[in-house]
Amino acid sequence: MLRSIRSRCSILPSVRCLGSAGVSMPPCDHLPSPYKGISYEDMREVRRKNLNPALATNFSEPLLIHEGHMQWLFDHTGRRYLDLFGGIVTVSVGHCHPKVKEAATKQMSKLWHTTNIYMHPKIHEYAERITETLPGDLKVVYFVNSGSEANDLAMMMARLYTGSFDIVTLRNSYHGASPYCIGLTAQGTWKYGFANGFGIHNASNPDPYRGLWGGYRDCEVQSTRASESMLEGGECSSAQKYVDQLEEVLAYSIPRGRLAAFFAESIQGVGGTVQFPLGYLKKAFEKVRSYGGLCVADEVQSGFGRTGDHFWGFEGHDVIPDIVTMAKSIGNGFPLAAVVTTPAVAATMAQALHFNTFGGNPIACAVGISVLETMKEEKTQENCKVLGPYFLNKLAEIRDKYPIVGDVRGKGLMLGLELVEDKGSRQPISAPRIMEVWDGLKNLGVIVGRGGHYGQVLRMKPPMCITKEDVDFAVEALHEVLQKACDK
Repeated sequence: MLRSIRSRCSILPSVRCLGSAGVSMPPCDHLPSPYKGISYEDMREVRRKNLNPALATNFSEPLLIHEGHMQWLFDHTGRRYLDLFGGIVTVSVGHCHPKVKEAATKQMSKLWHTTNIYMHPKIHEYAERITETLPGDLKVVYFVNSGSEANDLAMMMARLYTGSFDIVTLRNSYHGASPYCIGLTAQGTWKYGFANGFGIHNASNPDPYRGLWGGYRDCEVQSTRASESMLEGGECSSAQKYVDQLEEVLAYSIPRGRLAAFFAESIQGVGGTVQFPLGYLKKAFEKVRSYGGLCVADEVQSGFGRTGDHFWGFEGHDVIPDIVTMAKSIGNGFPLAAVVTTPAVAATMAQALHFNTFGGNPIACAVGISVLETMKEEKTQENCKVLGPYFLNKLAEIRDKYPIVGDVRGKGLMLGLELVEDKGSRQPISAPRIMEVWDGLKNLGVIVGRGGHYGQVLRMKPPMCITKEDVDFAVEALHEVLQKACDK
């Protein structure tokens, strides 16, 4: 069995794994500083009394994270963890990356904050750098601080430009949890019982594993509901069926020719790494534009080279949106987000004053520039392209071995493993059983996220600096935990 990893990496940098492959926890030369904060018990009490009660903690015994270094996290005891969730798909080039840290420190010592009604160098330099990564006429950028802010602004842009109000999103999508974005998000888990979502409609989710018609996706590994017979001219035959359902929503729920926008993630993140059937998004964009709507690509989780083949997830669908929203990886954990659109759409935003106090501040822009430079220098996109298929094929072997693994999917280093009670019914695994798996991985030193409507999908979206040795270690830990779950 794989021993629990409880050592400080300075004392025992590589913990032996005694599983079938004899894999060890990869070494780490970073020595975490001693923890000197409040006690674990006192912290839990403060959290109970003084913090948002909806701020749930992961795992049965919450982690107290004290320090981070690249793909590693350290708790208050010095124990080391492989971070396969990247702070909810946010840490892109690595925790406390030295180049990014230096850029932030240097800028902080020079100009911490001013307002963008003055000119300062970094926002102009970064605006040029970030728009150079995008295709077509996507050349005007609005800087904000979070993905929810970005999607809020994109909604307003689309409504102002089209003069229409109605917006369509996909069921199972997640676009933020602000009062405005709750309407865009189509998962009941994230909704509150107050009036929200005026003019927002949700279309059927084109899910190749759980959707009505299955589907063949752009993935190294296909679901059990896919076959090559579904492919016609490089597209999946089920894509049109889901687009027909989208058109029903447009025809029955939207004033004729009065659609403002269609929002879609390139790969659904919180929804559980759901990929669409080949050709769906391209057909959907064409249909939306025929109804007068703008197409918005939510790249908050799938952007910045994470999918491997392309810098932006939407490029893998052979589309160019009218508006792109981005956050998370853009700042490697620093509060930074953006909306990029065309000059024509941006012109409508000049009808009144628009301002964001902190969006595009000097430190954020210095960090953003450094992240882009680091991605290029360290070839993080290439790492995703190489490691992604390797990791996914290892997960496919796991799926074929264990009866509780229903599907594995994703591109690059945006991967998901869906747990079920049995493969035939695809019934989501029960909450107690998935907690055993989740906790078990954490106890072996591997942190993954969870997603999907029932929280049944293990989400693996790590810092894009992980190595093949890290993947091998994570796979061995998965074998150990899943075998134990199946033996019960």
